[in-house]
Amino acid sequence: MEIKKVCVLGSGLMGHGIAQVSAQVAKCDVTMRDVKQEFLDKGMSMINRSVQKFVQKQLISEQAMKEVLGRIHPTLNLEEAVVNADLIIEAVPENIKIKQSVLTEADSYAKDGAIITSNTSSISITELASFTKHPENFCGMHFFNPPQLMKLVEIIRGVKTSDETVNAIVKVSERMGKETVIVKKDSAGFIVNRILVPALNEAFNLVWEGVASPEDIDKAIKLGLNWPMGPLTLADYLGIDTTFYIAEVLQGELGEKYAPCPLLRQMTRAGLTGRKSGKGFYDWTKK
Repeated sequence: MEIKKVCVLGSGLMGHGIAQVSAQVAKCDVTMRDVKQEFLDKGMSMINRSVQKFVQKQLISEQAMKEVLGRIHPTLNLEEAVVNADLIIEAVPENIKIKQSVLTEADSYAKDGAIITSNTSSISITELASFTKHPENFCGMHFFNPPQLMKLVEIIRGVKTSDETVNAIVKVSERMGKETVIVKKDSAGFIVNRILVPALNEAFNLVWEGVASPEDIDKAIKLGLNWPMGPLTLADYLGIDTTFYIAEVLQGELGEKYAPCPLLRQMTRAGLTGRKSGKGFYDWTKK
């Protein structure tokens, strides 16, 4: 099946970027759905800013920018968003109850043969697929932040995911300009977060234990491991709450060695979630 119409459920940090890539690079017609007008307005504002940067850098023309924005249709109506979509990409918060509610309702409106995917960064694809009538048409499609720039998409098989579904998602990901990796077994954290989140968590432990300052931990990893940014800056960028939720999933699925650092839990409770809240380890209100 050729994918021409894409529905993105969620217009937040990841959703708006996925919608933009789908419209800008794959040239699909895109509906972007969220639950509040203010969320949609913010998502469209971020897409506008991002596309304008591409124009400023002379990567696309003014006319191309207008065409990209013309392909994206924000809506509050879930049925309207889903009903004609060939591909539905769920990008709502990393909370299984929210995902279950959204996926179950979206599935009830989806046309026959539509592929449903989740941008989850850690939750079981097999479990998410069980909320739909056709788990063979469901898989994980995990983008990285920001989707407009990051090249990787992890494609995750659930127990019942068909080869046809995987092949279709590989093709549409390539149309979006992405490189793909196939996660053959539905395992918590998939590939990247299975490796990354324990590393970020250990950086939190170093702060919690008073071993070094956040600035020196970031400096050490940037210069010692040649990371483009330090682990605590990265956690601020990704969302400290998101990092915490992934660590909890890893702990529940894979054991106590993945348990989140108390500081990770504490900062999440305090709303010090990083860039999106304005403060985490660093002050983002001035950046």
